[in-house]
This record gives sequence, C-alpha cells and structure tokens, in this order.
Amino acid sequence: MIGILIISHNTLGQSLIECAVQMLNQPLPQLRYLGLDHQADPSALLPIARQAVADINSGAGVLILTDMYGGSPSNLCAQLVDAGHIEAVAGVNLPMLIRALTYREQSLALMVSKAISGGSEGVLRLFSPSTTVIHAATTR
Repeated sequence: MIGILIISHNTLGQSLIECAVQMLNQPLPQLRYLGLDHQADPSALLPIARQAVADINSGAGVLILTDMYGGSPSNLCAQLVDAGHIEAVAGVNLPMLIRALTYREQSLALMVSKAISGGSEGVLRLFSPSTTVIHAATTR
C-alpha cells in the first residue's frame, strides 16, 4: 500500500484527512499530515517530514500532497521527492485525496496520475437548479 503524506499550510491537511475518513467510513492507514504555520522554519521541519515519509512507507512508495505550488509546504515537499519512490503533487483538494486513496494499491505512477485527474476533475462551476444548461454537441 502506498503511503500518503499531506504537507500543507496550517491545519488544511488535518481537515482533508478528517473529511476523507468520514466519507470513506473506514480507517485509513499510512496517511499522515504535517502542517506548517506562518512562523515555521521549513529547514527545521525537513527531518520531521523525512521521518513521516519513512513511517508510512511500507516499500510501495509515498505520495506527498501539498496545497499551493511555490509555498513553503511545496518547497519542503520538493526536497523529499525521489522519482519513482516518493512523488509529490501540488494543489491538493478533497477529490484529489479521495482518488489517491482509491488507487493506493496500484503503482505509484498510476496513483499520481489518478490523483491529478481527480483533483482537476473535481473543480467545476456550479449552476443554480433553475438555470438551464445547454450542452453543445461535439461535431467532427
């Protein structure tokens, strides 16, 4: 089973995990989070993050999810990547996490791909129930 670590600003990772546990209604082993507050020194957290990765890695690899590319959490994640063994994806949201959890028994490469598609496909514009939506037919 592939481990999943969420490294995010503050308690976002904790909240995502709590929602996933509630939605899937089962224990979710090898799933952890590390939250960075605005005063955190990312270099001081690197050993803690490395230990978290080691704790959840059963040999199948680890997927690290982070919230926003370019922020301190994603910069920390980039230092942990070991292609093919430890992968990282930015832009974590609940659909991405659920998709990753669904594919954690597959290969790490497939899990990364499914997590990214789940995250992007989970971003949709909502319309009022009274709005008529006309879908254009695709022509070739």
